[in-house]
Amino acid sequence: MTDAILIEQVRFAYPPLSHGAAAPWVIDGLDLQVRQGEWLAVMGANDAGKTTLCLLLAGLAPYLTGGEMTGRIAVADRDTSESPPPALADTVGLLFQEPEMQLFNPTVEAEVAWGLENLGLPVPEIRARLDEVLTLLRLAHLRRRAPGELSGGEKKRLALASVLAMHPSLLILDEPMGGLDPAGQGEVLGALSGLRRDRSTTILMTESDPEAVAVFADRMIVLDQGQITMEGTPRALFHQPDRLAALGVAVPQMAQVAATLNQRLGTKFDFLTQDEAEQALAVHLG
Repeated sequence: MTDAILIEQVRFAYPPLSHGAAAPWVIDGLDLQVRQGEWLAVMGANDAGKTTLCLLLAGLAPYLTGGEMTGRIAVADRDTSESPPPALADTVGLLFQEPEMQLFNPTVEAEVAWGLENLGLPVPEIRARLDEVLTLLRLAHLRRRAPGELSGGEKKRLALASVLAMHPSLLILDEPMGGLDPAGQGEVLGALSGLRRDRSTTILMTESDPEAVAVFADRMIVLDQGQITMEGTPRALFHQPDRLAALGVAVPQMAQVAATLNQRLGTKFDFLTQDEAEQALAVHLG
């Protein structure tokens, strides 16, 4: 299967704070392959390098941030060092952790249409995509509102709508659940799941919410000081709560319950969700 992302021995450091100082490696010897259509979750503590990884994949680092990078990153067989961010816009969609960083148009509908216009799409196609994503993310009634007047959750959904409207083959999402209420989280995750199903969209998502990762991700990696320290399925990794806690990663509540029962009763539960827990306990209790 084709690799959507190929990272080979990448190291990256931001520009030093003072002249002559040595800048630390934020990403330090990273190797990673992500298959086309895969949903990869990236977890880790706040300083693990997750956001920097997103910027590198979108070509924004070091192109706009400055700094030093060694190694190679290929996105859809395109070397990011040879393709400035605008050249990757038709392939990579990036959602920033803080949505205000990518909202600058006067109205909601203008925000979504801006990227489509830059792709040179015909007006009927722009209108169709605009209506589609505004409806999908519950923003249609706000289409003429200024982005600055929106709530934090609405801004996050608008930033995501602007990205989804471009139909990228690779979505890079930095903490997409942040600032969303449970209903908004469900709608966003449902939309992302539909994109992967209908368009084979590849998703790389940094996320602190273990419940979302447990349900949707195919694979999970844990970063620590710019290196991958754990890798596997969410089910396999979330049943190592002590090791994850040491790396600043939370586990789903039901995974913690399973770990506690296994320790106290000698059972081998591996449930991650409430439904799985109810079924496993019903069988165990007879």
